[in-house]
Amino acid sequence: MNILFLTIADIKEIETSSLYKDLLRKFVREDHNMYVVSPAERRTHEKTHVLESMGAKILKVRTLNITRTNVLEKGVATILIESQYYKAVNHYWGDIKFDLILYSTPPITFNKVISKIKEKYGAKSYLLLKDIFPQNAVDMGMLKKDGIMFNFFRKKEKKLYALSDYIGCMSPANVKFVLQHNPEVDVSKVEICPNSIDIKANTIQTDKKAVRKEFGLPFDDTIFVYGGNLGKPQGIGFLLDVLKSNNNRKGIYFLIVGRGTEYNKINNWIIESKTTNVKLLPFVPKEKYNHLISAGDIGLVFLDKHFTIPNFPTRIMGYLLHRMPILSATDVHTDVGKLMELNGCGFWVESGDLNGYNEKIEYLMNKKDQIFQLGENGYKYLLSNYEVSVTYNAIMAHFNK
Repeated sequence: MNILFLTIADIKEIETSSLYKDLLRKFVREDHNMYVVSPAERRTHEKTHVLESMGAKILKVRTLNITRTNVLEKGVATILIESQYYKAVNHYWGDIKFDLILYSTPPITFNKVISKIKEKYGAKSYLLLKDIFPQNAVDMGMLKKDGIMFNFFRKKEKKLYALSDYIGCMSPANVKFVLQHNPEVDVSKVEICPNSIDIKANTIQTDKKAVRKEFGLPFDDTIFVYGGNLGKPQGIGFLLDVLKSNNNRKGIYFLIVGRGTEYNKINNWIIESKTTNVKLLPFVPKEKYNHLISAGDIGLVFLDKHFTIPNFPTRIMGYLLHRMPILSATDVHTDVGKLMELNGCGFWVESGDLNGYNEKIEYLMNKKDQIFQLGENGYKYLLSNYEVSVTYNAIMAHFNK
């Protein structure tokens, strides 16, 4: 099939591993023709151009800055992108008959390019729902419920759902949320199509003690690892509460790797407290990140307690890959922690419940023999549920009949 993939992720090649690149490589390996559309943001000073990687064609479209910019530019860029993408696709690939359009959220503003290509070629459309906007912006206090901007984007969201022949959600809670809040959506077109990774491409052989020595981590402590964004959605205030309540505790060490608006808040506390059992490292490339977190024993997940939408942080797959139990603190709507508990891969508490979270830490410290078994359970769960073939098969099930 000729498949068009629309994304705001910065994709220049598909050789390296990431959430979308792993899936794109899988499609290429299965002899599909992949056409990828990705932004060349204003800060790069690049003009619209085409690249090739492992058989996939990648169209980099000049846009305004969509990421790491102010709210005004991000909003304008998000509105303009559908016209910019359609114009570029029509110019460079106007003679390609697309069979399938794949696209992910964010953003929710691909309606024009999707509808035009569907109308032109009769292509099917599949939404990979990674972000439920604008409700998540309301949860984080960025938009006012039923305000002008909320209503504008809500109409865009509903239009996107209507245009999509299939909607792939990350977890059962996501499916439930979409159907409850959008009763006009046909139940039969909403399904689970999980985040996934190419396990073979991501598997690395490491010596845990050697990695700990390389990064100055204690050899004998139990290391709790947090890797990923350090912003308001991650509920970093609660992460700080956990660090403070375990400050300088013997036998426990926290490794935090990432970047975001709350990075300095953590860094300032580390400096002021002169803590001895927390290390904060800035964002590192994916390959180095996989190497680094292999030094850990337990993976941490944090999400802000105010979320009313279910999220599914991709970092859990790295933890599962390295056979680490997962200790989650999230809102009550997100089901990732509950899924980990149900499948014997870790524990969950509601974000803000410091006593409950520390009880789980205490349990793991007193039952160190169970850390290994929980990690093995997690790896098996990863193989069955989050390997890239699972996502690929969910999509292709609609075309292999």
